[in-house]
Amino acid sequence: MAEASGVNVGSGCEEKGPEELSQESARPGTTISRVKLFDTMVDTFIQKLVAAGRRPSGIPEKDLCSAVVPYFLQQRDALQRRVQKQEAENRQLADAVLAGRRQVEELQLQGQARQQAWQALHREQKELVAVLREPE
Repeated sequence: MAEASGVNVGSGCEEKGPEELSQESARPGTTISRVKLFDTMVDTFIQKLVAAGRRPSGIPEKDLCSAVVPYFLQQRDALQRRVQKQEAENRQLADAVLAGRRQVEELQLQGQARQQAWQALHREQKELVAVLREPE
């Protein structure tokens, strides 16, 4: 029989929480979308309630909401955890990018300094050659 929480309702997904469902739907070759899975869960829940001839409140909308809301809250919490994890990873990547940019800037400055030093040395060398070639 279906549980009132709505999380454990559905065909083939009785023991799976939002984390497992999201991982399963992310696997290649999985053909059942989350919307179809949710529709199946709702249909199964309603069918079991009708077949059992019981409705806790007697109002189908209220019964459905009491079963679906916990599922949505669980999904929201799982998504919030996933977003927080992704944001933390994004912050780390942004820090790595900034560190890389700083390193590139430092290398550019070093390259410019070496180029200027080489140009100064080259000028001095030309002047020296010019002085040495002058007739006495």
